[in-house]
Amino acid sequence: MKTRISILFFLILFSYLGQAQEIIPFPNHYEQKEGKLNVSKIVTISTYGEFSSLIPEFVKTAKRFSIQAKEKVGKGFIQLIWNAAIYNPEEYRLNITSKAITIEAGCANGCFYGLQSALQLISNAGVGGSIPCASIQDGPRYEWRGLMLDESRHFMGMKEVKSLLDFMALYKLNKFHWHLTDSQGWRIEIKQYPLLTSIGAIGNLTDPNAPAKYYTQAEIAEIVEYAKQRFIEIIPEIDMPGHASSAAKSYPEFSGGGSERLPDFTFNPGKDGTYTFLTNILREVMTLFPSKYIHIGGDEVHYGNDKWNSLPDIQQLMKTHELKNLVEVEHYFHNRMSDSIKSMGKTFIGWDEVVQANLPISNTMVMWWRQERPELLKESIDKGYQVILCPRLPLYFDFIQNTSHKYGRKWSDGKFAPIESVYNFPGTEYTSGISISTPLVKGIEACIWTERIHTPERLQFMTYPRLSALSEAAWTEDRVKNFDNFNSRMNRMMKIYKDFGITFFDYRNPDSSPEVEGAYL
Repeated sequence: MKTRISILFFLILFSYLGQAQEIIPFPNHYEQKEGKLNVSKIVTISTYGEFSSLIPEFVKTAKRFSIQAKEKVGKGFIQLIWNAAIYNPEEYRLNITSKAITIEAGCANGCFYGLQSALQLISNAGVGGSIPCASIQDGPRYEWRGLMLDESRHFMGMKEVKSLLDFMALYKLNKFHWHLTDSQGWRIEIKQYPLLTSIGAIGNLTDPNAPAKYYTQAEIAEIVEYAKQRFIEIIPEIDMPGHASSAAKSYPEFSGGGSERLPDFTFNPGKDGTYTFLTNILREVMTLFPSKYIHIGGDEVHYGNDKWNSLPDIQQLMKTHELKNLVEVEHYFHNRMSDSIKSMGKTFIGWDEVVQANLPISNTMVMWWRQERPELLKESIDKGYQVILCPRLPLYFDFIQNTSHKYGRKWSDGKFAPIESVYNFPGTEYTSGISISTPLVKGIEACIWTERIHTPERLQFMTYPRLSALSEAAWTEDRVKNFDNFNSRMNRMMKIYKDFGITFFDYRNPDSSPEVEGAYL
C-alpha cells in the first residue's frame, strides 16, 4: 500500500504540542525514564520492509525542522521497526533513548499513530531542545472511533471534508461516516441514474432552489484516497426507505409518498422495481468505497409513510406476505436490502430502528442514537448485534455547547452537549446503567447533522474543540482520563486552531468566541 504522510501539515500542527502530557488523545501507558534526547534541526526517519511506504516521498521543510527520509534501518533520529509480536494493528510502542526514538508496530496503522506521537514530541522540544527519555505503549480503547458528516441538508465541499480528515488523523479517529443522501439533496454522482444529481442535488434545507451541489465520482475517489493515506475508512450512507424525497423527485416512479409535512418522503417497498433501483445504486456506490460497510439509514420512516396505507402495491405486499402493519412492511424492506448488501460482500449498518427487524446477526451493525430508548441498546446487545454508540446526547454536534448559544438544538428538558459530556462519554449516566463492557460494543461516533449548520464556519464552530474530546473518549482508557488534565492540554490545541484558521468555540472563555450564526429550521 502506497501511503504518504502530509509532513508539512503535521509538523506545523505538532510544533505547538508538548511532551506526553500534551498529546491528544492521551497515551494509555507512559513511563518517563532518566536521561534526555537532544533535538537537532535535521530530523531523519528511517525504516525498512513493512513500513517503507510510510517514509515521506519528498523532503519538506516546516517551521524549524528539515525532514529527511532514509530507507536504512537504525540510521534515523526516528526509527520505524516492524514487530510481529504486536498483534493489535493500531497499537504502537514508542521508546525514547538518549540517541533516538524508536517506534515498533505490527501494522502500518500502529506505526502511523506512533509516528504522529513522535512528531508531537520533537516539534514541541524545538531545535536545540530536548525530550525526556520515556517509554510509551499505546493502543486504542475502541476499534471504531468515528465521525459522521451530513452533507445533504447543507453541502460543505471537498476542502472542508479534507480538513476534517486531517484533524481526524491527528486525533487517531479512524471511521468517517458520510451521510450523502437525504430529503434535502442527493450528493453523490450515480452514472446509471443521472437525474439523482441533475434534479436531486438541487437545493438545501435553507434554499430549495440553490444550484445543484454534489460530489462527482472522481471527487469521491480523491477523498477516499486522501482518507486512506490517513488510515481512515469512509463508510457511505444512502438513506432508505425514508428520507428519500431528493431521490423521489428525481425518479417519482419509485416514490412511496409521504405526509402533508413531508411529501414523497419514502421509497415504495411494494414495487420490485424499487429494490432493483436501490440495489443498482448501492452497487455503484460500493465500487467507489472499499469499506466493508454500507449504511442504509432505516430511521424515522413513520414520519412520512402515510401513503403506504393506501398504495395498492403496498397493500398487495402486506396481503402476500401476511404483514400486519406498516412497521412490518418497513422490516420487510430492511431484510430485502440486507440480502442485497450481503450478496455484495458488505455489512449492513442501520440506525437503531432496525434492531427489531430480525436481520442476520452475522451481517448487521446497529448504531444506537436514541438516548431516550436505552432498551434498544440492551436489545441490540442481547440479540448479539455489533453496536456503535452515538446517542444524541452527548454525541450529536448540532446540539448547542453553551447556555448562551441559540442556533443549535436542545433536548426537551433543556439538556445539550457541552465538551465535558463528550469527554466523559461513555458512562452509566449516558447508557442508563446498561453494561457496555462487551466485545459487541465496537466503539463510538459523533454525528454532525447540518440542519442548523449552513456554512463551513458554523461547521467548524460546532465541531472544534468537541472533536478533540471525542478522540480521547474513543482512544483513552477511563483509568487515565482526567478532564482537568485535558483542559490544560487544550491551551496548545487552541493555538493550533488559530494557526490553521479554524473557527472554534473557546468553552473556557465563551465571551471571546461569540456564536457563529446558524441556520433556523
